Amino acid sequence: MILVESDVSGEWDSSGGWPALAERAVLAAVEASDFPGALESDLAIEISIKFTGDEEVHALNREWRGKDKPTNVLSFPMVEPELVGQLLAAPQGELLLGDIVLARGVCAREAEEKGISVEDHAAHLVVHGTLHLLGYDHEQDEGEAEHMEAVERRALAGLGIADPYVLAEVQH
Repeated sequence: MILVESDVSGEWDSSGGWPALAERAVLAAVEASDFPGALESDLAIEISIKFTGDEEVHALNREWRGKDKPTNVLSFPMVEPELVGQLLAAPQGELLLGDIVLARGVCAREAEEKGISVEDHAAHLVVHGTLHLLGYDHEQDEGEAEHMEAVERRALAGLGIADPYVLAEVQH
């Protein structure tokens, strides 16, 4: 079972839909990943998602990644990538997979540039962040980057969201 805990700051609108969007995106990411069995597991897997502002993400990005700027999403895995599969295969217990943090301003600007809704872009960022928590990495190896992108596409299609990589190619 997957538990998605969300914290929504005042910078995100008060529609109340962000926690439900986060849960749908996490579940779609896991289902499309190499670990779909985690959805039916008796293992309690927890992912925390924080919807916050650019300033907080900027500070986190500077502190943890050494990059002095805001970014759209940060992932903080609690499990080493090579142990994810083994730990997800546990028959029961609890596993804190990690945290995902989204920046409202960056997310909104990127969505506007892409001509898509903030909701669809936020869902994509949650999918992307979840895959990082599951051990996927697009920065070290081109083959892994392509695999991660394919998983993202499957997850987003499952949510009824257009392929963001095709949109990006058309815009260039």
